[in-house]
Amino acid sequence: MAFSSKTDVNSSIDLSDGYDRLAQSLIDIIKEQQAKLGYRKEIVRLYYPLSSLNHFFEGHLDSTGMLDILKEASLPECITDKLGCIKATEKNDRFCIEIPPQGSEYVHENTSDDEFIKELIKLVAEHDCRPQQIIDLFKKFSDEIEIKQMDNGEFDFYVRFLNDPQDTYYYCFHDEGCHMIYHRFLPQDYSDFEF
Repeated sequence: MAFSSKTDVNSSIDLSDGYDRLAQSLIDIIKEQQAKLGYRKEIVRLYYPLSSLNHFFEGHLDSTGMLDILKEASLPECITDKLGCIKATEKNDRFCIEIPPQGSEYVHENTSDDEFIKELIKLVAEHDCRPQQIIDLFKKFSDEIEIKQMDNGEFDFYVRFLNDPQDTYYYCFHDEGCHMIYHRFLPQDYSDFEF
């Protein structure tokens, strides 16, 4: 099945929004990584399941179809101008997206610092971090948040911003006794996990 950077000819799906969503996800993760580890102009490899990539493109592509729209010749300027020519490989419906050093540099030099992420990373790194401190941090950035207890064996609770188009993630937290860990999920991925 052949795809162009604009449209899947067979299903008339406009892929441009999907590329925009993918680019934003890659940038968000690189920003988070740089907040945790600092900036280095280097190759970054990020991993996505096929289901997550399909959420970006609002489709039901198999691995071959996804590789086709992620190949270098298909990539639009919304990705290549910012992140360079990314490379995608796949094994068992798990995709590795390799971003060249240009992408790390772009994020470092052209995006504003995410103060919330920086403060969250600093907070959860403390050994005495407690759930109420996390909730208070979210409230510092918005009065409109949602908090929900979770009982799934992996996470204890989530917090998310409501009505913030720039941050739609579900931040899921687990208290490991000596420290708090978190993972953030896009709404569609969170729904897939059926927590």
